[in-house]
Amino acid sequence: MNDRLRGTEVLFSCIGGVGIVSLNRPQVLNALDLPTIRQIAAQLDAWADDPAVRAVLFRSAGGRAFCAGGDIRSLYRDALAEAPELGQFFDEEYALDCRIHRYPKPTIALLDGVVMGGGMGIGQGCALRLVTERTRMAMPETAIGLFPDVGASFFLARLPPALANYLGLVGQTISGADALACGLADRLVRSDALDDLSALLARIDADDWPADVPSGTVPDVFDAQVLAAIAQHFSSDSVPAIMASLAGDAGAGSRAWSAHTLAQLEKLSPLMLCVTHEQLRRGRGLALEACFRMERGLMRHCFAHGDAREGIRALLVDKDRAPSWQHAGVADVDPALVDFFFS
Repeated sequence: MNDRLRGTEVLFSCIGGVGIVSLNRPQVLNALDLPTIRQIAAQLDAWADDPAVRAVLFRSAGGRAFCAGGDIRSLYRDALAEAPELGQFFDEEYALDCRIHRYPKPTIALLDGVVMGGGMGIGQGCALRLVTERTRMAMPETAIGLFPDVGASFFLARLPPALANYLGLVGQTISGADALACGLADRLVRSDALDDLSALLARIDADDWPADVPSGTVPDVFDAQVLAAIAQHFSSDSVPAIMASLAGDAGAGSRAWSAHTLAQLEKLSPLMLCVTHEQLRRGRGLALEACFRMERGLMRHCFAHGDAREGIRALLVDKDRAPSWQHAGVADVDPALVDFFFS
């Protein structure tokens, strides 16, 4: 293996004609910052023109995460300082994610451990998405006054609408088996199968997958009863209607789940719940590039007019977990304000 280092926070190497991108910021769960994004983008450009590289694989160099998302604390500091790096981060992150979706060579993501936010932006753009029994996947942005971005307008909106609404609004963490069941992964493998990259790449080349898969392959979240409840409640055409449906659930088998889900939603930014619902609705009719353009506009509004600064402060900076959202509840959100976010 020939390692080339540009700093140590992302490592590049090549095995048997496969370029390897290894995220190496374990102290922050491989959170993405602007230098890391720029290094990956430059390397992808080089490999795209290199005939010796036939495919690209993304993985974690170690630790318990593939990638937990963007470096939100750094973005918060940039927002407070009104620094240009805030806009540059999202411009370049979204460009990288879109590049991965459109990459001219096969791409593979080893989505082992925590896979959230920016990690989903990388992973969901890959042609082959491998998950394990250790995968913990989510798009939890509404908890910090944001919306599911990094292409979620495209990859979530290609799921059944009720399921997309559930994942995007609630930000539910799901397992590798759940991801496979709902279409956010392609293969479920044992985590120890990722240790020997040469053997793994040979298996991918041969499309030779062992019959034995990890224990716990039954979805943790998406059993038949939960899927039925999601279809019942999250098909509604507005967030107030979804929450009213959950509140009115008197079913013996689903009442507790609905009450818990409603309680989760009530903690989140009312404004961004409504924006997210509209984002996913619009994303179903948009091409990939248009989804990223829409998300870039939304992100500008989130920091200028939305709940992002307060949500990040409450959850990740001061950690008081007591955000003071702009609206008391979703019924107080003016539809005209939601439309403004898409202007």
